[in-house]
Amino acid sequence: MYLSVCLSVCLSACCPAEGAADVSAVRMLRALYSSGTVSVVEQTERAVVPLRFLLVLSILMAEDILLYWGSGSPPCWRVMIALEEKNLHGYKSKPLSFKQQEHKGPEVLALNPRGQIPTFKHGDIVVNESIAACMYLESRFKSQGSQLMPDSVTEQALVLQRMFECITMQKKMYDVVFYEWFVPEGERHESALKRNKENLTTELKLWESYMQKLDKGSYLAGKSFSMADVVCFPYIALLVWFGLNTERYPRLGEYYELVKERPSVKASWPPHRLENPQNQDTIKGL
Repeated sequence: MYLSVCLSVCLSACCPAEGAADVSAVRMLRALYSSGTVSVVEQTERAVVPLRFLLVLSILMAEDILLYWGSGSPPCWRVMIALEEKNLHGYKSKPLSFKQQEHKGPEVLALNPRGQIPTFKHGDIVVNESIAACMYLESRFKSQGSQLMPDSVTEQALVLQRMFECITMQKKMYDVVFYEWFVPEGERHESALKRNKENLTTELKLWESYMQKLDKGSYLAGKSFSMADVVCFPYIALLVWFGLNTERYPRLGEYYELVKERPSVKASWPPHRLENPQNQDTIKGL
């Protein structure tokens, strides 16, 4: 029903005088997409089907996607940014509560035995790791929306480097920001927290130096927004929200201000941040 309404609206808005021809083209799009003949769809999209059908094609593709996610989870957010960048705006979305342990429920466990989110499903394909889901979206919908992996092998190398370096930044940040969550009270030591803060400081200085080597207004891997930004921005945003001193790390602060205005980021902004935008000061002194 939802798809029929969307198709009807698209057709009447795009070309009301060509209804029969448009319906035939839409049927062709649906058949090509359902068959999984990606290359044919891409060729049809570029060479035969009018531009007004790109929106319809996006709806057809997005309706087969289901994402289980939680507000405040950077891994969930990165998948949502990737979905927006690939113009898959109408995907099915199921927000879950970490507090109520909904991600450990039978619905998620049936797809993801780890009981973790994001849990991503496209048709019969399930991808339960966030970076893998982002890479899947780029590969599966390569010709749609933003190109997130550059064609140049040299440029790809830097994008991949930053993507996987982000895992190190995440670990060092979590060691500080969530120390009291991860470590039982009886096992906490000020010396360990001090060491964790020193490690995070070293990591922040490294990322600041990366940005200093690039022109102002650059993204993490150069002038173009890329998969490196999709993967890493949610963690840099988390750093800012937990009190990153942007006077001490000005280029990281500028990067945050640049990317937060991107439509895909604004469209997927964590709801809990809209409800409670105040920052904390956990890492303010680093």
